[in-house]
Amino acid sequence: MNTHYDYRYDTETLKVENLTKVYMSSMGKVVPLKNVSFSVNKGEFVSIVGPSGSGKSTLMNMLGALDRPTSGKVFINGIDIFTLNDSQLSTLRNNTIGFIFQSYNLINRTTVLKNVEFPGITGGMSDKDRRRRAIRILGFLGIRDKAKFKPTNLSGGQQQRVAIARALMNNPKIILADEPTGNLDTKTGEDVFGLLTMLSNKFSRTIIMVTHNPDLAARTDRAIHIRDGTIEKEVVNVEN
Repeated sequence: MNTHYDYRYDTETLKVENLTKVYMSSMGKVVPLKNVSFSVNKGEFVSIVGPSGSGKSTLMNMLGALDRPTSGKVFINGIDIFTLNDSQLSTLRNNTIGFIFQSYNLINRTTVLKNVEFPGITGGMSDKDRRRRAIRILGFLGIRDKAKFKPTNLSGGQQQRVAIARALMNNPKIILADEPTGNLDTKTGEDVFGLLTMLSNKFSRTIIMVTHNPDLAARTDRAIHIRDGTIEKEVVNVEN
């Protein structure tokens, strides 16, 4: 199955239907997510808000095809992604979705440039094209001069920019950001949030961001509030 999609004529990029996750633990049956349904349009910036243990991370893992649901469906441009086999799912994940994590998840033993190039390696990009694109993205994010540094030599904000650069490497249409400002000071967090907003507004990237910060959530296009594994409410932020 071809997992390269043409987004030019789509409005609905992602749709979730009755998503449920159940697993057994030493304490018995645990249901971190129950019948969650929503959709996200192309270029929309949506925040997922809720207390610890509300199901946010479980939801993000399934949106990113990192975990399969017990029941329910996730559609990306009309494709039920969990009908794909593991190889097809891996290809879709690498080509369609960019991940940004609170803890950056960078490889500290290698350079910033190599970290950014990594998705291009798994995506089969040529050495020349991969290097050129990685350097261009680093320049776009204002950290081209850090290309030969190791991540541990950078500030938290710089490391998060490297993580954003890596997420953009394969030109994904969907970016999943899990607490991307959580480890940053207020000013640096604002800078990172501004980058995500620009990617949504200027480049029509669909952004789904988990956050505990109500001020940031209020500045996204829409905030989905989750509690006890279900959607408590959705708030459309009209002023945005």
